[in-house]
Amino acid sequence: MKGLSTMVDDKAVLESARKFALKNAIDYGKAELGSVLGKVVPLAKGTPINELKAMVSSVITEVNSMDKEELAKEYAPFESEFKAREKEIAESTAVAKITIAGAQEGNVFTRYPPEPGGYMTLGNAKQCLISDEMARLYKGKIFLYFDDTNPEKSKQEYVDGIKRDTAWLGVKFAKEYYASDYIEKEYEVCKTLISQDHAYICMCSPDQIKKNRFDKIECQHRGQKSEENLSLFSDMLVGKFEEGQAIVRLKGDMTSPDTTLRDPTIFRIKKTPHYRQGSKYTVWPTYHINTPLIDNYNGVTDVARGKEYEIFDESYKLVLKYLGLKVPRLHYMAMLQIKGGMTAHKREIRKLMKDGVLSKWDDPRLLTVMAMQRRGIQPEAIRAFVLRFGLSRSESVVPIDMLFAENRKIIDPMAKHLFFVKDPIKIIVGDSVDITVKLKLHPSKEMGVREYTTNSEFYISEEDADMVADGETIRLKDLMDVKILDRGDYQMTATRNTISKEGKIVQWVSDRNYIPCTVLVPKELFDEKGEYMEDSLETVRGFVENYAKNLKEHDIVQFERFGYCILDNEERMEFIFISK
Repeated sequence: MKGLSTMVDDKAVLESARKFALKNAIDYGKAELGSVLGKVVPLAKGTPINELKAMVSSVITEVNSMDKEELAKEYAPFESEFKAREKEIAESTAVAKITIAGAQEGNVFTRYPPEPGGYMTLGNAKQCLISDEMARLYKGKIFLYFDDTNPEKSKQEYVDGIKRDTAWLGVKFAKEYYASDYIEKEYEVCKTLISQDHAYICMCSPDQIKKNRFDKIECQHRGQKSEENLSLFSDMLVGKFEEGQAIVRLKGDMTSPDTTLRDPTIFRIKKTPHYRQGSKYTVWPTYHINTPLIDNYNGVTDVARGKEYEIFDESYKLVLKYLGLKVPRLHYMAMLQIKGGMTAHKREIRKLMKDGVLSKWDDPRLLTVMAMQRRGIQPEAIRAFVLRFGLSRSESVVPIDMLFAENRKIIDPMAKHLFFVKDPIKIIVGDSVDITVKLKLHPSKEMGVREYTTNSEFYISEEDADMVADGETIRLKDLMDVKILDRGDYQMTATRNTISKEGKIVQWVSDRNYIPCTVLVPKELFDEKGEYMEDSLETVRGFVENYAKNLKEHDIVQFERFGYCILDNEERMEFIFISK
């Protein structure tokens, strides 16, 4: 038998487990054993783990049996405690990680530099929003800089998409500029570098260039005189060379362990017409010269980028050193890696489209900005999510549920509550009479009611029907209790029960007040081996109550006990599942 002290400890553990289980259920739709167990282990030293699991499991079972209203009521006493802790974490992470040493208020100028070769992803949004936050914190400005010097990839549709997505994210740029508008100016810079013997024209084959870089061997053209290089550059500009026959290389250090310093390419020939400049130019700058020059021209003081770009630091600085120009402060952050089989990488998205798996960039299984918008993820949630990581360089795999949790905080107060019956089963209540019922559109907000008059025929979900045996009682939520008389395969019969109030609560629609609808449920795109999952977009069919006729496309609702959904197609009454 346990001693009194152990019993007191068990009580404290149970109370703590219940508090964390309520919080876990509020955030994620239901409480999970692993999450809650991790929080209470420090309070239960000496308790065998199997016994502790049993204790926590009993609490989780209780919490997960609660409906939305009961859950909110039970969580209310702890809400301020958790909010205070969340505020403390937010203040000690997002802001602290974006502190800029040496920055002066009003003198921080950042930029978001997309290459318009695709639509924005969550990873792009992270760079954009953190750059915006850096400028905001120091009362500075952010610029939109389109790095569009690859005519083979750059397209106006991507420019338009990026501008639309950044506006939706709430980013207000002080100015907008394009790399392709600086070509003439960069040609003059190139001539200066050549004249100062800092650059030369290389006519080696791509394979030879690659081999020489690997072997740390200087190109045979490196010793050409400046006059010859200037003449060859002029030949490049007038079209005397084809693609791959000549490039301009910056003189770095071919013996450097840093491969980006082994005479990087700064201009190459591309004869594909440009989406803005047409065929006006055929010699295009590369990242190695383009980015540092245009940052300098526009007075950028702080550059935030993924730490994978850190390898280009020295070549970035070398260009500016040769020209006697100031180097901005360079800030690096870890790449955003999402756990949960979803992708935010353009390369993977393009492959899925090429393979015919996906047809659009707004497919709700993706983490493009337009896909997240379509799925009902709010821009404020995306901002809060990425700012949690700030400029941290620590690599980590982030669960997508963290984004969904931020989103639920925003959409829950504004989402009207409706009943949705998945895979409907008819239930006939033989002794039911017409009942007029008023159902609140939100359990705690004043949003009005929806009113129906029911008869004796109802529908409940097949999942709920399968959990009921003959003779058991269920409660049609906010309407009445019924006792099941016969549970058939496709139809149930029942009678009203005016005595018992202990039945399982189920959502319902009346035979008089429903609309057929479908819900698209995005799931993981890839399995653990990285293979595409054929069933990654499930179609759920069911009935939604008549009030749904009042909804407009993009309205967000909560289908009780199912999850948050957004109306994607009003005509077909098709929703997309957001999250639990």
